[in-house]
Amino acid sequence: MEVLSGRRQPVPPLWMMRQAGRYLPEYRELRAKAGGFLDLCFTPELAAEVTLQPIRRFNFDAAIIFSDILVIPYALGRSVRFEVGEGPKLDPLDTPGKVGTLSPSADFTKLEPVYAALRRVRRELDPKIALIGFCGAPWTVATYMVAGHGTPDQAPARMMAYRHPDAFAGIIDVLVGNSIRYLLGQLAAGADALQLFDTWAGVLPPREFQRWSVEPTRRIVEGVRSHVPDAKIIGFPRGAGALLPGYVETTGVDALSIDWAAEPELIRTRVQSRVAVQGNLDPLALIAGGAALDQAIDDVLANYGQGRLIFNLGHGIQPETSIAHVEQMVKRVRSYRG
Repeated sequence: MEVLSGRRQPVPPLWMMRQAGRYLPEYRELRAKAGGFLDLCFTPELAAEVTLQPIRRFNFDAAIIFSDILVIPYALGRSVRFEVGEGPKLDPLDTPGKVGTLSPSADFTKLEPVYAALRRVRRELDPKIALIGFCGAPWTVATYMVAGHGTPDQAPARMMAYRHPDAFAGIIDVLVGNSIRYLLGQLAAGADALQLFDTWAGVLPPREFQRWSVEPTRRIVEGVRSHVPDAKIIGFPRGAGALLPGYVETTGVDALSIDWAAEPELIRTRVQSRVAVQGNLDPLALIAGGAALDQAIDDVLANYGQGRLIFNLGHGIQPETSIAHVEQMVKRVRSYRG
């Protein structure tokens, strides 16, 4: 929270995207007992337990609530299913006519379990450890809603945005309004900061990136801060590369999470000079371990450690990651004195 508020720390705070998840044996054991994935997300005591598991193991500086970016479509009344080995499945909104069936307002009683899990975690979490809430950014959530599943390049959503921009804008508008309300509920339930995951931002050309990623994010940040003026918000437009400085300038986020391919000089001079940077260890380096992992950690610290940095991965931790490698990373980051 100090870093998000503009104050650099000599030892950068540390957490990992997807830190509550499949690389932990205690998660796999609990997941086997929970039933479906959404049952795990929407059972507060289980979601809270999963959120706290990596904190107990590694004493990270932040916990992130265990949930999913597709809970908003679920609350909007869309069918959302998680099939083992296949990822999420939704009923596609792939024509303007189908978009017309989308409810404008979510049923927030369906999301009350997320708020209950946040309240539970906040009670049990050391006050010195931050609690992060999150949602999917509208563009990324819309890609799943249009296609009905994940795709390699999100071509179905991109085609709809080209062919039927008004209909696609209707999906985005619904997601913006309901995401604001959802995030405000998370802050009220005990979240200290928020992250917006725009996982598929990098597939968009510059004009479309501005329209479908930057502008909706700006509206969410503005909408949340109209109620909570000092709300701390991290943006993660993965893969946006040279478009990142404009994203920061327009959206008003407090920090930018960057992937492992970000160009260090660009980030230092045009992003970290304005906001905090979060990232950007390659998750595959964490799998590799050994000297390669040490070098990759040192590179992140050398590139960004002299400015405001929250050490993290460039995307989520992979299930096959060794716990010993996570311990190696934590020890090395915490031995840094910048």
